[in-house]
Amino acid sequence: MQFDNTKIADAMYQWATDLFPISRSITGDGVRQTLNYLQSINPEINIIEVPSGTKAFDWVVPDEWNIRDAYIEDSHGQKIVDFKNSNLHVVGYSEPVDKVMALHELQQHLYSLPEQPDAIPYVTSYYQRRWGFCLTEKQRSCLQPGNYHVVVDSTLQPGSLTYGEVILPGREDKEIFFSTYVCHPSMANNELSGPVVTNALLGYLKSLPERRYTYRIIFIPETIGSIVYLAKNFGQMKKNMIAGFVVTCVGDNRTYSYLPSRLGSTLADRVTEHVLKYHASEYIKYSFLDRGSDERQYCSVHVDLPVCSVMRSKYGTYTEYHTSLDDMNVISPDGLYGSYQALKKCITLLEENYTWQITCCCEPQLGKRGLYPMLSTKDSGRQVKTMMNILAYADGEHNLLQLADKINESALQCLTIIRELERHGLLVKCN
Repeated sequence: MQFDNTKIADAMYQWATDLFPISRSITGDGVRQTLNYLQSINPEINIIEVPSGTKAFDWVVPDEWNIRDAYIEDSHGQKIVDFKNSNLHVVGYSEPVDKVMALHELQQHLYSLPEQPDAIPYVTSYYQRRWGFCLTEKQRSCLQPGNYHVVVDSTLQPGSLTYGEVILPGREDKEIFFSTYVCHPSMANNELSGPVVTNALLGYLKSLPERRYTYRIIFIPETIGSIVYLAKNFGQMKKNMIAGFVVTCVGDNRTYSYLPSRLGSTLADRVTEHVLKYHASEYIKYSFLDRGSDERQYCSVHVDLPVCSVMRSKYGTYTEYHTSLDDMNVISPDGLYGSYQALKKCITLLEENYTWQITCCCEPQLGKRGLYPMLSTKDSGRQVKTMMNILAYADGEHNLLQLADKINESALQCLTIIRELERHGLLVKCN
């Protein structure tokens, strides 16, 4: 599929809209439906099944969970909580149940948020068998004493965990890694913004005439998915990865944010901070102590991959997080596009992070090459100063990122000037 950047913002929002109703969890048909949809846009996505019971380090792939229906019915036969109205109404991984019970017994299986009375909370129980319903505090407060018929029509049995993977080869075996998750039900920013932005980046990477690096891109269930993936691929990733990014919560119009790798000194960290410095008017830098997504696995002590997280509003920090309020109104085409552009700039900087060397002694004569402005203005003076500063540090030792940071300029702006100087034979690219 060809990606037109003028239309990609609306396309990403439409993808999220289409995917929003699907009931997803860490396993099951909802994940497969989501991956099949993404694959229809980028057929290169390979969908992989890992059987229940497979060991992955200290973990085991759980049984597969699927749900068809669930509801609470009052004594008059009225459905007062209905999975078909919102897939958040059921505790994730609820085991099947079909019974009548009194309100006081039912209350032990209900979850709501008194501080957010209009929100349905997102609750799961992956590794301990139970069942439950989530509802708004307003709904819960209206329940009257009496008997209620509760039904969860689900299956929890051996199956598999499903994930998507793409490996796009480049001229070099060294890899850049993107990871995003596909395991939450209907939540727009926390769940769907990451996969749709990552899918758009995949389309962009495919469109490049050539790629310097190889790209490893995965769509996984959070936590168990990254652990399973590392168990299968860690050796190759450790050998080849130069930078990696967890893409999550990238759809709103609020401030950008970034969570560093464990030590915060990797190439991915430096590239992300540099891009956000010039891409966004401001951004929030969190600590690795604030981690909460798959960076926990990628940066764990015995793994220690160069991975950081790029976000808009970080998970856990915005009021709609993990509730039904995280709907399609939280994200926007502009919010998605801004994140897409930021990550695209990270890709460009990594791809072009070469070193250059000046070809002549002393300062070159710019005027005879048409590089010195005939009319001196404040802006032209700044451009010449940037050009001369680039030449001053083009010593074959400073790569693009180091050079740009040294002269306190945007690396992508420097790249435009470097290409012009290279065209005039004043700079040569070093191996």
